Amino acid sequence: MKISIKKILFIGLIIFLLMQLYQPARNIGFEQDITADFTKVYNVPKKVEIILRTSCYDCHSNNTNYPWYSYIQPARFLMESHIAAGKENLNFNEWGNYSSRKQNNKLDRIAKQIQSNEMPLASYTLIHKNATLSATQKKEVLDWINKIEDSL
Repeated sequence: MKISIKKILFIGLIIFLLMQLYQPARNIGFEQDITADFTKVYNVPKKVEIILRTSCYDCHSNNTNYPWYSYIQPARFLMESHIAAGKENLNFNEWGNYSSRKQNNKLDRIAKQIQSNEMPLASYTLIHKNATLSATQKKEVLDWINKIEDSL
């Protein structure tokens, strides 16, 4: 039995189109206690807040700014799995609900991941160039975290 290239492409197209029917819930507009947000728990300088919102909040909060390609499967599925994993590890919108010990551990972990260039993820900054942290931005965030940790 011989299958032509046209049939294979046609079947591939049908599968791709059927995949588009699966659209998981978006990480947008969840009801939340805004007083629990990281920026409400701490007096975060505006510069640091902007850095965190630009480089971290898409995957580590209850509200993601979705790019155009997030409407196309399988990109959407991959994004949602990254967001779910990110929120499971750290959710800036839920910060005030963490225990003091957990907050301290999270601050320490944030600092270590920024220092080691683990965060933001290279796969994220590849497409979101504005999320890449410059040396100055890293220093600003790390200095502020160290200041907070010293005051605890």
